[in-house]
Order: sequence, then structure tokens, then C-alpha cells
Amino acid sequence: MKRFLHTTGKRLKTLEYWLTARLVIGILTLLRRLPPEKALDLAEKVARTFGPKVGRHRLAVDNLRQAYPEKGDAEIEAIALDMWGNMARLAVEYVFLDKLFDFDPEADTPGRVEVEGVEIFKRLREEKGVPHIFFTGHLGNFEFLPIAAARFDLATTSLFRPPNNPYVADYILETRRSAMGGLVPSQAGAALQLARVLDDGGNIGVLVDQKFRKGVNTRFFGRECRTNPLLAKLARQYDCDIYPARCKRLPGGRYRLIVEDRITLPRDADGVIDIEASAQLLNDVVERWVREDPGQWMWFHKRWQI
Repeated sequence: MKRFLHTTGKRLKTLEYWLTARLVIGILTLLRRLPPEKALDLAEKVARTFGPKVGRHRLAVDNLRQAYPEKGDAEIEAIALDMWGNMARLAVEYVFLDKLFDFDPEADTPGRVEVEGVEIFKRLREEKGVPHIFFTGHLGNFEFLPIAAARFDLATTSLFRPPNNPYVADYILETRRSAMGGLVPSQAGAALQLARVLDDGGNIGVLVDQKFRKGVNTRFFGRECRTNPLLAKLARQYDCDIYPARCKRLPGGRYRLIVEDRITLPRDADGVIDIEASAQLLNDVVERWVREDPGQWMWFHKRWQI
């Protein structure tokens, strides 16, 4: 009986995933028929209306209150609404990546996407065969970063966590791969795949602001959390430079990609990269970014769950 219930439960979950994926993909397909600006504005409007009605909104508001105890309820709700607008735009931007990303390193006229740190990209391009690690957080459209690197002939293999829904995950993976090159799902064997890229003198990109239950103890916005030590371990193994990068949404449906100069990871008394201190440094960088644009980060994520 237990086996029957287990099997039935798995089949029902699979059916739920399939139906949800059909709905999501169907909506994105319909939006694809609209001009990008109209589709994005519509998605944001819907998200701002219905986002506050879902359970994750309460989690977002609670996280915001703990991160910003000095802010009133109205300001907290305004940030949460901005977050829903940002997340809706990000979801729809997947189907418009080819139309939205218009940055050209050789163009004199600015487009929808601008890059701050062009000189850094150009410098790294000249370091042939030297591995680099870029890190970012879930801010703005972070998917633009590896696309921008590719425009400077800096092919980057990105580590990503696929959605729980396998059908949605396949759709997003195919969309991302066609636009941004190498992708490594965050699962068993991911560290080895990234290590091979660095072994070959390649570049990798890592998101560092997600919950990782087996991670090292750190703090983020003053609260305890666990952080994935992978980036610090790879940096220690390959002694490669680390570059912070992020995407910032601008008014009028524009974007600014900001690549900062390399950071120096903390080392212990023996001169070896300190894993916990490095993970904390990454958190501090991301927190600085989030404080600048709190409505562009995903506050409904269970980042502080230990």
C-alpha cells in the first residue's frame, strides 16, 4: 500500500509539473508575439497586482523587515512590489534575450544595454589561457553578464540552479544555452565540470547569494546563513583572479552591467585562501549591491534558512 501511495504521489507530482510547465510556456509564447517593451510592462503590471497575494510575499516582507528594521510598512511594501516587478521582467526577458541584448563594444551610440567596466573586459581578453572567476547575485537581469563577456571573446561557463519543475527547467536551459554558451547545472559533479574549465584556462561565472545547507557559516544583512564555499575553493585551487559583476535595471527599460575590478580573497597565516572569510567577503559585496537597489533582489528566497 505504501509503495502504491508513493508511486501515485510521484505521478501526480509529475502531472502537476507538466501542467504548470504548459501554462508557463504557453504564457511566454503568447508574450513573445508582443513587442518586448509591451510584454515586459504587461508582465510587471500583472506581477505587482498578484504578487502580494501569494504566500512568498509574506516571506519577502518578513525578510525585508528584518533586513531594514528602520523602514516603515509602506516602504517595505513598496520594495516588495518592486521585487515582483523585477522578477516578472526577468521571467519574460528569457524569451527576448536575442532582442534585448544590444550591446556592441565597437558601437559609438549607446543602446538598451550599457557596460561599466569595459576596460576590465578588454584587459582580461588579452590574458589568453588565464582562468578567471566572475561572481554575481540575483539582481536585475543577471543572465546578461555571460552574454556581455562573450561579446569580448571571454566565453564563460555559468553555474546555475535549475527550477524544481523539470519541464520548465528544460525550457529555460534551452533558451539560456542558445544565448549564453556553457551552462553547468548545480548538482553532483558540477564542481568537477567547473574545475575542468579552469584547468583549460577558461572562465566561469557563479551566483553566490543562494541558500546552501551544507555551506559555511556566514552572515548576510546581519543574520546567520550558510554560503556555498565552491568559489573560494576553486580560487584556492587555481589561484585565479575573482571579479564581481552585476546587472542594474535603469529607467526606461534599460540596463547597466557593472564589472568591478578584481577582489583579493582573505588568506590565513599560511598564505592559503581562507574559505569562511572569503565566503563572508562575497556576502558583503552582494549585500552592498542589494542595499543600493533592494527592489531588484529576490527577497522571497529562503536565504537565511539554516
